[in-house]
Parts: sequence; structure tokens; C-alpha cells
Amino acid sequence: MSSMKTALPMSLLALAISVGGAAARELRPEAINTASIASIGAEKAAPADPDPAIVRLQVLLDRAGASPGVIDGLSGENVNKAVAGFEAMNDLPVDGRLDPEVVSRLEGNAPIVESYVVSADDAKGLVDKIPEDYGEKAKMQSLGYTSVAEKLSERFHMGIDLVNALNPASQFAPGDTVWVVTPGPPTEGKVKRIEANKKTGQVLAFAGDGSLLAVYPATIGSEDNPAPSGKHKVKGVARMPVYRYDPKRNFKQGKNDNVLTIPKGPNGPVGTVWIDLTEPTYGIHGTPEPKLIDKVGSHGCVRLTNWDAEELAGMVKPGVLVDFVNRSSATPK
Repeated sequence: MSSMKTALPMSLLALAISVGGAAARELRPEAINTASIASIGAEKAAPADPDPAIVRLQVLLDRAGASPGVIDGLSGENVNKAVAGFEAMNDLPVDGRLDPEVVSRLEGNAPIVESYVVSADDAKGLVDKIPEDYGEKAKMQSLGYTSVAEKLSERFHMGIDLVNALNPASQFAPGDTVWVVTPGPPTEGKVKRIEANKKTGQVLAFAGDGSLLAVYPATIGSEDNPAPSGKHKVKGVARMPVYRYDPKRNFKQGKNDNVLTIPKGPNGPVGTVWIDLTEPTYGIHGTPEPKLIDKVGSHGCVRLTNWDAEELAGMVKPGVLVDFVNRSSATPK
């Protein structure tokens, strides 16, 4: 299986935002809550640290239905594509730039970072580690989260480094108060058509009237395992799917020559949801590594973050058209 990319303008890639690395220093909530997204591009942040303004921009885009993928405070193509997606959703010129019109439509008064009290349930269902080998995965009861911090990072669409930067001294024990960003509730609606653009690395979800409901960054296949082409349909949706590994039908992992049943869980090979397609063995699914969306290839399917895949799954039914395209047009079709 591999993952897909949806069609959005290549001009998004021109958005000038400083590129950062892994979080290295503590980040105060007020720095994000008072940041100005209008200033993005004017100053360069330290390479190792998340930029408070980028965090704010990512959350605002997430709330607007234009997913930036992982909210990590670091600029890059997924942020740029989300800006262009927001423009397309709002019938604005699609150039991927944070002009005053885009800024004014995105901004709001709701705080970006809020406190959250870790619950006893947050500490349940954890596993010690996730082995890389599929044979070892198959021996496990479940492929759950490896820490409370990881569980919270996915619930709030955050990169684990950003979680730690906001809470450098926290043990994430039940009863602890921690800081998290607050993305919006899942987008709702009925998707009539999905466009997966291999060239731009995006999935676009359209309503029956042709309006753009949501946009997601995606991994869509790879050179060795390309995604299908042409038009296909959604066959069904499986939540928390068990994964059947068949080296003769799909791909070879490590030294595993036999068919394996890999248990369900957010850290499973296809994450928390599988949207089955009429093209055999292909689907749209989640991932155990959200930070790698559109950064490494897949085994042919369309890979989204778990939360984006769950949102999309809630808006599709069997028969929804999935169109695989490979173009760099400036406007979605």
C-alpha cells in the first residue's frame, strides 16, 4: 500500500517561510497566543526551534479545514500547501502567500494554546515500544501509543517535539496540567469526490456542489511502488483495522516471507483507519509516523495523518469517486 498526494497549486511551494528543525528549547504558551501570522517571512527563527507564529498559522489552518499535517511550528511544503488549500476553499487567488486578505480570514480571537489535565484514561493502553520488524509486530496484542505524550500529540494534531517544548518538565502523569494547542473539530459534510494529486502531494475532498470541503497533505506511493492512476471508488471504511501482511501480494518487509496478521492500533502500518478502494490492495489510510507525511514514499496507497484519515473517513461512503491525477495546475479541478 502506498499513500497519495492531492492536487493543489505548485505555487504554494513559493511561500517564503523559514525552515526549522526539531524543538530544542522551552516554548511559552503566551508566545504562540500573542504571535502575529502577518509577520511570517519577515524574520527567520533559529533552525532548531519551532516558530510561535508558524504554530499559530498551522492551528488556524487546521481549524479552517486546510490541514497542515503535523502542527510542529516548522515551516515547509505542508504548511505552504495548506495556505494554498485555504485560498482555494475560500475562492481567493491561489498563490500560497499570506497576504492581508488571507491573514484577516484566518485570524480569530480564540486562544491557540490552552491547558489540559491528563486523565487516568490517557495512561491506559500504552505499549513499551513498537518493533520495526513485522514478524515482531505480529506477536503483539496491540500497537498502541508508547507514551501519554505521544497519545496527546495525536489527539491535538501536534508533533511530539512541540508537546515537549511546551511542557519541558512534565511527566505527563494523570492529574498533571499540560499545555496543548487546540485544533478545530473535525470537518463535517458529505464528500462526493476525492482528488489525489501525486505531483503536489495532496488529497482534496469535494462536496456534491463542487465546493472544496477539506485539503490534506498526503504521501502517494513512491518510485518503487507507484500509486494507481485514473478513477476508482471508495469500497468501504474500516476503523482500527488489523493489517494483513502478504509479501507475495504487496511488498517484502525485512526477512518476513510468510503471511502475517498485525494487530490494530495507531502505531500499526495503516494507522487508525483504512478507506478501502475498488482497486485491489489499495486504500487511503493513517500512519504510525505522521511527521513523515509527504516526506517519504509509501507502498502505493494514500497515506494521511491518523486524524486527517479519520476526518475524511467520516465524510465518505461507498461509491465516492477517487481520482488519481498527476498535475501541477494552479486550481483544483
